[in-house]
Amino acid sequence: LREDMMNEMLYIAQNKDESPFHLIGHLYLFIDLLVRSSSGRNIRKGNKLRDFYIHEALHFVEKNFQNDIGVEDMAEVCGINRSYFGKVFKEALGKTPQEFLINYRMVKAAELLKLTKLSVGDISNAVGYENQLHFSRAFKSVYGKSPRDWRNENRTLITGKNE
Repeated sequence: LREDMMNEMLYIAQNKDESPFHLIGHLYLFIDLLVRSSSGRNIRKGNKLRDFYIHEALHFVEKNFQNDIGVEDMAEVCGINRSYFGKVFKEALGKTPQEFLINYRMVKAAELLKLTKLSVGDISNAVGYENQLHFSRAFKSVYGKSPRDWRNENRTLITGKNE
């Protein structure tokens, strides 16, 4: 346990540029190890470990949403199997990992539609969709309209006036 505790603290100290959630996850692991070592017994792995898994998954999505990633990849980063990961994720956030990933990508896509003049195809690729039709369907399921129509209604942020 002492070696694991030291490894967690070294990791935190040596990776200061990681996201706060990522580092908090490692801090939770350190505290869990500290409590277990001071109590002289193993305590049940509870919400702290679950929170660590969630933070690791969110960090992974934040850094890789533009790539071809899925739930299996998110679970692998956490070091747990896909079905257990899905259960833990849904309990913590109220949506499945797949729903979260789609929504995250659509929020990024909406930002790009608002703030750039990139084509819908380029935005589709930028948020991890190789197939523009799949992207448009996903966008419409989240926002209720096509990316093009949504952009036209929100064009004021691009040009400063409605066209």
